[in-house]
Amino acid sequence: MAGHDLYRHSGKMYSLDDTIAAISTPIGEGGIGIVRMTGPLAADILNRIFCPGKKRPGTSGERQLSLIPYHLHYGHVVDPQSDETVDEVLVSYMPAPHTYTREDVVEINCHGGVVPLRRVLELTLRHGARLAQPGEMTLRAFLNGRIDLAQAEAVLDIVQAKTEASLRVAVEQLEGRLSDEIRAMRALLMDVLAYLEATIDFEEDEIPFQDMGPPLRKAIERLGELLSNADQGIIYRQGVRTAIVGRPNVGKSSLLNALLRTSRAIVTPIPGTTRDTLEETINLKGIPLVLVDTAGITAETDDAIEKLGIERSRAALAQADLTLLVIDGSEPLQSADSEIADLVGDKPTIVVINKTDLTQRAEPDGLLPQASRVSISALTGQGLEKLEEAIVETVFSGRVVTADEPLVSSPRHKDLLARALDHLKAAQDSHDEGMGADFVAIDLTAAVDALGEITGETAAEDLLETIFAKFCIGK
Repeated sequence: MAGHDLYRHSGKMYSLDDTIAAISTPIGEGGIGIVRMTGPLAADILNRIFCPGKKRPGTSGERQLSLIPYHLHYGHVVDPQSDETVDEVLVSYMPAPHTYTREDVVEINCHGGVVPLRRVLELTLRHGARLAQPGEMTLRAFLNGRIDLAQAEAVLDIVQAKTEASLRVAVEQLEGRLSDEIRAMRALLMDVLAYLEATIDFEEDEIPFQDMGPPLRKAIERLGELLSNADQGIIYRQGVRTAIVGRPNVGKSSLLNALLRTSRAIVTPIPGTTRDTLEETINLKGIPLVLVDTAGITAETDDAIEKLGIERSRAALAQADLTLLVIDGSEPLQSADSEIADLVGDKPTIVVINKTDLTQRAEPDGLLPQASRVSISALTGQGLEKLEEAIVETVFSGRVVTADEPLVSSPRHKDLLARALDHLKAAQDSHDEGMGADFVAIDLTAAVDALGEITGETAAEDLLETIFAKFCIGK
């Protein structure tokens, strides 16, 4: 799609001839804030509002700037209509094509307050820029061939990375490791498809024989390898929602505090202290673990607030990827423990036997026999490391992926790879059964198109809108 003059974003049509501007740093008070412009008028707009060096009275009107590209230049942003100094700034000018968008780019480093950033942005809009839509600058980088669609998605993953491991996966995707794999497989299959189409279109001519078996088997094997690691990549990207459940006063909030290494949840000896879900994220050996502390689940209660808390606990359990079922090891197992275990069902679960610092009276062997068991004391921290190891083991099911392997970290990519693999297997079956070239070509074309959706060669406009709408404005 690179080179298109018009494109759709947020339901509207825009032109690559537009110059767009936005605040590219988070809104709030900080040391600096950046207003970014990209497009053909970026340098001209800067020329109208920037006065280099020390400002002197009467600086309105046209000024022809002579800025060294890729250098920071000190000066002031001045409102040309009033000669009012808006802010003291550092400005950089980056001419096309060696920029993020492959267009002229200007970045104005202002003081990081809401008012100066808004004033500078308003001046750029008044002098010819338009406010950028969410993700529109990265969309232009894609449309202008600077990055492919998988790399564009990696930009958002970098911004949203919660651990060093998730950042590493996103950076590798931005560098094109996954894209290179996809393009190599797509080129291999395109070569086979070209041969098939030649045999179909020129069946009366003698087309040199080409054995389709080896390239099909190679692509099937490689797609299978990428898919086998996809769940781990998605875990690094999205994290694991982990519900801490159990009956009242078994130590759920104490466990949350112990895992966080801080006193986040209120803990008292009074049953039912937690009335609502409490959510926090920790970095557990590279895994973004989203811990959800829940209210104690009981069969019946007359307390309206407690009822609402129990309903939210059940909802958190239903939405969780992993469950930590906490029981009180100092008490005999109760019917409520078994009832909560029934709610867990076949969800990946670790039975956490808490309060090992007290005399043990629970016999939990019959409770979820398929689940791992770890004994801990949330009060003293005993057994906490074993619990963390059990969580990692349960999440990854013992699988370890080396750093040399590109990880599929997007559910969208996983679905497209699975679709491509299904079509390739169908194409191979048709080939092995001696069916006509047109039958093989149908599935092979579908596989090639699915791979193209990952990198953007065959992506529809509505898909692009969906992806880039998730970005923040200014990126």
